[in-house]
Amino acid sequence: MMEKSYLEQRKADIEYNLDVINEKIAESAIKSGRNPSDVQLMAVTKTVDPIFINYALDYGVKLIGENRVQEMLRKKPDLHLNGVEKHLIGHLQTNKAGQIVGEVDMIQSVDSLKIAKEIGKQSLKKGIITDVLLEINVGEEESKTGFSTSEFFENLYAISEIDGIRIKGLMTIPPICEENTILCKFFENIYNIYVDIKAKKIDNINMNILSMGMSGDYEQAILNGSNLVRIGSSIFGPRIY
Repeated sequence: MMEKSYLEQRKADIEYNLDVINEKIAESAIKSGRNPSDVQLMAVTKTVDPIFINYALDYGVKLIGENRVQEMLRKKPDLHLNGVEKHLIGHLQTNKAGQIVGEVDMIQSVDSLKIAKEIGKQSLKKGIITDVLLEINVGEEESKTGFSTSEFFENLYAISEIDGIRIKGLMTIPPICEENTILCKFFENIYNIYVDIKAKKIDNINMNILSMGMSGDYEQAILNGSNLVRIGSSIFGPRIY
């Protein structure tokens, strides 16, 4: 059982953190020539107790992201989700696609043609269309999932023809960079791909979302075109595993 004073402090901390983050998002959006309302804030809830997630939701957060299927399904009944979008942002195994399709509003981590086909198949079984983002491994890192930039367009066209899914944009996690100039290059590369696809007007692709930027780099990401940032530890504090 958590003590009342501890809970009150955590609530105050989460609300303060959200105020700071929303202010920084607004500043970065304006610097990039956009309205603050053009950039969505996602609260990433990996390992976070539903009590603390609800503090954020009650304070106005309208979008949450979870990394693991089981964790999303376990927490969902305890969350204040009225008017809140739910996204899966972690790697999805094909054998778990059937469990999550229909339970979230979007799957941001489509990183292969195989998983895209499975999401489409499971969506058709349930009579729905699932919105997805395609994940690009912009740094070509072996430790990360996602399409390499060289194989991306070939897969983009193939995925756009799959029934049961609708491509809504791109997602990326860039390498950790000590210099902002290098980080900006990665962000810039993804933004250019995003703009290129948008201009092509391909059937079944509504290129509206560019999901990039996390707790350590979201301001830079917004300056380089991101319109959805995924923030966890800067809202809820360090993760406890």
